[in-house]
Amino acid sequence: MYVKFNELPENSRIWIYQAGRKLSTEEKRVAEAALQEFCESWVAHQQALKTSFSIEFDQFIILATDEDYHLPSGCSIDSSVRALKELGSQLDVDLFDRTKVAFLDKDDVVVYPLSKLKRLFESGELTGSSITFNNLIPSRGDLASNWKTSVENSWLAKYLPNSALASKAG
Repeated sequence: MYVKFNELPENSRIWIYQAGRKLSTEEKRVAEAALQEFCESWVAHQQALKTSFSIEFDQFIILATDEDYHLPSGCSIDSSVRALKELGSQLDVDLFDRTKVAFLDKDDVVVYPLSKLKRLFESGELTGSSITFNNLIPSRGDLASNWKTSVENSWLAKYLPNSALASKAG
């Protein structure tokens, strides 16, 4: 059963899917309709799940379920992955490419391939204070406090030049 995203409890489990590019207004409309339809019918062991979604920055699809209402099963999670793969195919956008990393540049999202990060950090185009997204956060409540984070506080810190790490330690 679909409910509004902000009506789900803070501890609701989330999955974040990052698109390789921004969705157009029409693509976002199509995605919202497909996601609402999926949420309306999402079940685990024939039990309706209390679910919702949000599309952030026109580039991230966040799927959520209230685990206190009913726990999702492996099969129900698999069905959500299938639904997102179908949506990505319909929109011709990859929602499962883990070789690209998103950064926040003012209010805009910029996506870079992992293979270019070292060069971007060495050139200073990206720094330890650049804002990236932790798409592995587990709950809706984490969106406000832990989704957007600095590179130096993320797994991406390993890409920072030694000089950047030394200046932080000193």
